[in-house]
Amino acid sequence: VQLQASGGGLVQAGGSLRLSCATSGFTFSEYAVAWFRQAPGKEREFVTINSRTGSSIYEDSVKGRFTISRDNAKKTVALQMYNLKPEDTAVYYCAARRDSRAVIDSPWPDYEFSAWGQGTLVTVSS
Repeated sequence: VQLQASGGGLVQAGGSLRLSCATSGFTFSEYAVAWFRQAPGKEREFVTINSRTGSSIYEDSVKGRFTISRDNAKKTVALQMYNLKPEDTAVYYCAARRDSRAVIDSPWPDYEFSAWGQGTLVTVSS
């Protein structure tokens, strides 16, 4: 199982970025995929998760600004981020876990995920 995140960079507050996570080595359509982030000096935190059927939930601070999407044919998951704020500055990680549920109604802790990408840094300047 491999995941590779990309798309991070430096952006001004109010700007946008699109992160992408390419995957291989597993049946992507059978997996839930998620994004986590870790800000400097802080613990890794949940951002969003997408079930195998496309159902999603978001951490409160990113609701309405971030959108997760998946392409089962390309085996990729994206995180579109709008109206970025300095507090969004972090290393962003994609993660995957095999799960049969069509709907996910609550965040999953990071220890629930067995497969992780290497992280991509997002820096938002004020």
